[in-house]
Amino acid sequence: MFITNSRGRRAAVGLAGAAALAFSLTACGEKESTSQPGGGPSVATSVDAALAAKVPDAIKSDGKILVGTDATYAPAEFMDTDGKTVIGFDVDLFKAVAGKLGLQAEFVPSTFGDIIPGVGSGKYEIGVSSFTVNPERKATAQMVSYFQVGTQWATKKGNAAGVAIDNACGKKIAVQKDTVQVEDITKRSKACTDAGKPAITIDQYAGQDQATTAVVSGKDDAMLADYPVGVYAVTQSNGQLDLLGDPYEAAPYGYVVGKDQTAFAEAVRDAVKALISDGSYKTILEKWKVQGGAITDPAINP
Repeated sequence: MFITNSRGRRAAVGLAGAAALAFSLTACGEKESTSQPGGGPSVATSVDAALAAKVPDAIKSDGKILVGTDATYAPAEFMDTDGKTVIGFDVDLFKAVAGKLGLQAEFVPSTFGDIIPGVGSGKYEIGVSSFTVNPERKATAQMVSYFQVGTQWATKKGNAAGVAIDNACGKKIAVQKDTVQVEDITKRSKACTDAGKPAITIDQYAGQDQATTAVVSGKDDAMLADYPVGVYAVTQSNGQLDLLGDPYEAAPYGYVVGKDQTAFAEAVRDAVKALISDGSYKTILEKWKVQGGAITDPAINP
């Protein structure tokens, strides 16, 4: 399982040279294929006419959904080796959601902190970027839950700095800007100073890949990110990183939909439910080895 009682980032790690995984999706009777090391089963999604009818005309008129994403958060969303194609379990899963709605998903790389405002302004029709559902985000957008994870710490191999999750006072910790982990580590630093101990030096990076690199290089002593991201970073680090402790504070990820797009949010929620029912959801998560974050009850603003 991914979760003991963890929290999430959003956010994630896109390490250079990471192997690309992908799926074949069948939608509208046509097959869209992307390469996948070692092959693997395709995930077939058939259009649900009733759900497709719920999508507002302004969104479906061009046959696609414009998706804002921060492609630095492997294995959720990150760049393939071609430097142009966004891949990941988030990507494959939402492509399947779009397929249920009779549409294609077009992923547009963006800075993480700009995605929710971009959905609000109409720049993007949805945000898919490992967003943890929290009150602040629900105040400005509708969020459709589809996955659940917690926060995971990682250190340089061997943890020579002696970082402890509950006592990182005086240590240098890397996080991605605008993630829930910033709030987490800020609270921990305040607990340090309240106890008369040195504050935590919090280094915030635009991308999770940069935060990971800072730990690998020794610039920072540890990092915290969403559980699958932390595990993936350690796996891809060629023995340079270790996981620290267990994941904690589980919370759902949510697709970000405009505050005034209730019909679209309902269509997306019901598409996730349909993927769970037909087994496509499970197949996609298992292929990326993130099935521990599966949910059974997608909801709007859970």
